[in-house]
Amino acid sequence: MKRFAALALITLALVGCASGPKTEEQKKDLSTEVRAAIERLKVRDPSIDKFFAKSSGYVVLPSVGKGGIIFGGAAGDGEVFANGRSIGYCSMNQGSIGATLGGQVFDEFIFFKDDAALKQFTSGTFQFAAQASAVMATSGAGAANDYQNGVAVFIGSSTGAMLDASIGGQKFDYHAGSTP
Repeated sequence: MKRFAALALITLALVGCASGPKTEEQKKDLSTEVRAAIERLKVRDPSIDKFFAKSSGYVVLPSVGKGGIIFGGAAGDGEVFANGRSIGYCSMNQGSIGATLGGQVFDEFIFFKDDAALKQFTSGTFQFAAQASAVMATSGAGAANDYQNGVAVFIGSSTGAMLDASIGGQKFDYHAGSTP
């Protein structure tokens, strides 16, 4: 029982890691990572351009860290865009329980079909079950997929190894602000 309590504490610590960039240098570094993640995704799947071009807004979370043993957690910081312009930053935290073992790092992209979906995200009430809605970005994935409930989620550029048959969800905190 002590092991499960220790794992739960580790998971809570992992889930609490993302807090958004605080300094101008951190914002600049994150923006550089975001641009690199977008380029990696577009090279991997050119059909994804339709989401960048037609969505009301999108979020790019480069280098999200995820790990766990039974209890899992993930955290990452990202940049939020509306009509192709940066409007702020966000932090993502994820918790899960189930058959989880290992660790990985990945880029996550969230596209909003319309202003209502983007407004829900920026209002601070946005969360969803990540495992049920994310699509691995491979060649042609952008052409073959569409929005679900006004949102499309793609995972790109994954490294590491993880067995994950768990249930859980992601919660996002949006921080409006100037970008470098």
